[in-house]
Amino acid sequence: METHLPREAGDWAVTDTARAPAAFTPPAEWPTLATIREAAGLLAGHIVRTPLVEARRLSDLTGARVFVKYENMQYTCAFKERGALVKLAGLGPEARRRGVIAMSAGNHAQAVAYHAARLGIPATIVMPEPTPFVKVSATRAHGARVVLAGETVAEAQVEAQRISDAEGFTWVHPYDDADVIRGQGTIALEMLADCPDLDVIVVPVGGGGLISGVAIAARALKPGIRIIGVETELYPAMVAAMRGEEAECGGNTLAEGIAVKHVGRLATAIARQYVDGIVAVQESDIERAVDAFLTVQKTTTEGAGAAGLAALMAYPDHFRGQKVGLVLSGGNIDPRILASIIMRELTRAERIAAIRVTMPDRPMMLAELAGIIGTRGGNILEVSHHRFFLDVPAKGALVDVTVEARDGKHLDEIVDALNDHGFTASRRPMPEGQPERAVL
Repeated sequence: METHLPREAGDWAVTDTARAPAAFTPPAEWPTLATIREAAGLLAGHIVRTPLVEARRLSDLTGARVFVKYENMQYTCAFKERGALVKLAGLGPEARRRGVIAMSAGNHAQAVAYHAARLGIPATIVMPEPTPFVKVSATRAHGARVVLAGETVAEAQVEAQRISDAEGFTWVHPYDDADVIRGQGTIALEMLADCPDLDVIVVPVGGGGLISGVAIAARALKPGIRIIGVETELYPAMVAAMRGEEAECGGNTLAEGIAVKHVGRLATAIARQYVDGIVAVQESDIERAVDAFLTVQKTTTEGAGAAGLAALMAYPDHFRGQKVGLVLSGGNIDPRILASIIMRELTRAERIAAIRVTMPDRPMMLAELAGIIGTRGGNILEVSHHRFFLDVPAKGALVDVTVEARDGKHLDEIVDALNDHGFTASRRPMPEGQPERAVL
C-alpha cells in the first residue's frame, strides 16, 4: 500500500504493507460483494439513491475528470444513513424492543436516530458535551434520547458502553461493524453502475467504515481501480493503524467528521488489504475545497465531506487526466463556519485585504481617503481609526481600511493612488506561509 503523497520533488512515501494479491481470500466475517448487494436491496426505497454527477468546473480546477457522489442529498445530509439502516434492519424482535445505542458527535447520531424512529426502535445517543447545539437538537428532533458525556467521542463511547451494559441495548457502532461497513459499500455499487470506467475513487477517512466498504465493492467490481483515502493531517489515525503505530492526533479541525483518534479494527484490516493509499490534507486545503464546492459547484459540504476534493486540489499531479470519483460524504456544516470560510477564501484570493494608512489628523482627511479608494473602484468594508499608538506622530492618525477589490493587482493600484495623493499607505501582510505539507 502506498501512503502518499508527494514531496516537492514528486517522490512517493511507501509503507511495507502491500495491497492484497488477487488470490487473497477474506475472512468469513468480512463483508463481500454479495452481502453489499444484499444491503443495497435493504436500502432500496428507504434512502436516496444519490446521483453521481460529472463536475466539469471542478475538472477545470483540478486537471482531473471529476465525478461527484452527492451523499449530502440524504435526508440527514450524510452517507451515514446507509450503514445505520442496514444495521437496524437486521435486528431481531427482542433487540428492537430493548433498543439501540450509539456514540457520535454528529452525522451517525442523526442517521441512527432518524431510522430508529422510522422502524419504531428506541434509540439512545451519547454525544460529547462540546457537541454543537444544532447537532444535539437535530438528533433529539428525530426522537432519540440524547446523553451528553465526556469531552471527546472516545469518552462518550465509555459512557455509552456503561449505559449499554446496564440497560441491554444493542450497539450501532459508527464504523467498526460489518453491517455498517456493507451499508457504506453500497456507495461504490452506485458509483460504478453510473460510471463503470472510473480510474480512482477518493474517500474521506475517519474511523474507516466508509473506505473499507467502498474498497471491497469497488475492488470486486473493477480490480484495477485505485482506492485513495483522505485524512486531515491533524488526525492521521488510519495510516498509523495500518503501520501498526500509535497515531499522534489532536487539534481543532474543520473536518471534525473525520477527526478520529482510534479507527476500527475490522475497517483497518480491510483497508490494509484493499486500499491503495492514504493522503494527508491541511486545514487550508479543506477550507479551499469547501469554498470550491460552494462557489464553483454550487453545493454545500462540511469539512469532512470536502476532503476528497481537498486531496485533488493539494496534489493535482497524481490525479491529472484520470476519471476520479469523489464521495461528497456530508453537508452538515455550521452556517457561521461556512461564512467564515468564504471570507477567508476571499482574503486568500486578495479580493479582500487590509490597507494601513498614516495621515495627518485633521478634518476631511478620512473623506479624502475614502474618495480615492472609491474613485479607483475599491469598496470599503471596515475602517479602524487609531490616534494613540506611540509610533504615530502626535498630529497624525493611523487608519486600517478593509477593502474589497477585484484582485491583488487592483489592490496595488489603490495603494499606489493613496501614496500619489500624499498618504503613506501599504497593504498589511498576510500571515506567514504554512508549514510544509505532511507526507504520511
